[in-house]
Amino acid sequence: MSRKTMNLILILAGALLTIISLLADVIGIGSYPGINWAQITGAGAGLVVVVLGILRSRLKVED
Repeated sequence: MSRKTMNLILILAGALLTIISLLADVIGIGSYPGINWAQITGAGAGLVVVVLGILRSRLKVED
């Protein structure tokens, strides 16, 4: 898998994790109403993965 493809997968997976975490109650997978610690943790992890993908894409690497 190419580096560009891997970076795109990281960005999309992180964004998807963030969106699902924040919308857990709306889509029916939340444990109780309101944002709880699991949703905050999932959203934070998703944002970290998005940032990692963006940083990897901007990094100059010689093959």
